[in-house]
Amino acid sequence: MTPIALTMGDPCGIGPEITLKACADPGRTMPVVVIGDPGVLARADAVAGTRLALRPIGSLDEAAYAPGTVDVLAETGLPADLPWGTVDARAGDASFRYVRRGIRLALDGAVRALVTAPINKEALRLGGVPHPGHTEILAELSGTADYAMMMDNGELRVVLVTVHQSLRTALDALSVARELRVLRLTDRTLRRGGLSAPRIAVAGLNPHAGENGLFGREDLDVIAPAVRAARDEGILADGPWPADTVFMRARAGEFDAVVAQYHDQGLIPVKYLGLEHGVNITIGLPFVRTSVDHGTAFDIAGRGTADHTSLLTALRHADRLSAAR
Repeated sequence: MTPIALTMGDPCGIGPEITLKACADPGRTMPVVVIGDPGVLARADAVAGTRLALRPIGSLDEAAYAPGTVDVLAETGLPADLPWGTVDARAGDASFRYVRRGIRLALDGAVRALVTAPINKEALRLGGVPHPGHTEILAELSGTADYAMMMDNGELRVVLVTVHQSLRTALDALSVARELRVLRLTDRTLRRGGLSAPRIAVAGLNPHAGENGLFGREDLDVIAPAVRAARDEGILADGPWPADTVFMRARAGEFDAVVAQYHDQGLIPVKYLGLEHGVNITIGLPFVRTSVDHGTAFDIAGRGTADHTSLLTALRHADRLSAAR
């Protein structure tokens, strides 16, 4: 029985709570091993009311996958009084260690997918972690050069050309080669997911996709050549299309995915449709990785009110995608 590894996220956020809620949900049928701190999870169990028995284990060989229990690959060292809802260097370091262990297990084939609860970028930095987020950690520690973030909420799939960087530096990072790499990754991922001829729309960068250079040259000089090159390779790419309408067209069924140029351009339409069923998928990795499409929600951490639907959906996606592989 090969499990899915689930990292509990930032110990000060809602990650521990939604981790246990997802494990306790009757809709969760796949075997799961949690990577995290048993003490923090015990506190989360108390506030969430999940009433699960926590089984700290040292290796996957000790996992029992018994009903009503959670096998926890224990990463300890956090104080018992670590406060909920705070940015803390200790939490940032711990959340990095959980992900690092999950990556090692996935690369070794000991788990068939990695699912991650949310982490906090500021806490990571305070904890001495140089990476801005999950995506960059996953890429570097797995030795992956070509990767991208895909968001999928059942109504809309969006893949980002640039991710966690300022808008100014994101614009400087756009290139024909980078656009083409993301189009290839998107096409390959959708085909692996069961689409034989995926239709990929590319969002323009500038208003009205540049209006033939009137509002900037990037759409003409960077995006359009990459789309043409992708089509020459047999990829059904189309664009650049004005970003203010292309997501609506994809949601209506005209396209199977949209490639967006920068973080907020792509994530605002996905999250506007609702966080509950959104899933973050890192494409290009040598293993399946999914996550929630929301953050640590420090404002409600420790109250027992956090919704675990997105994490449960991430587990289901990981189950389906790893089975397809």
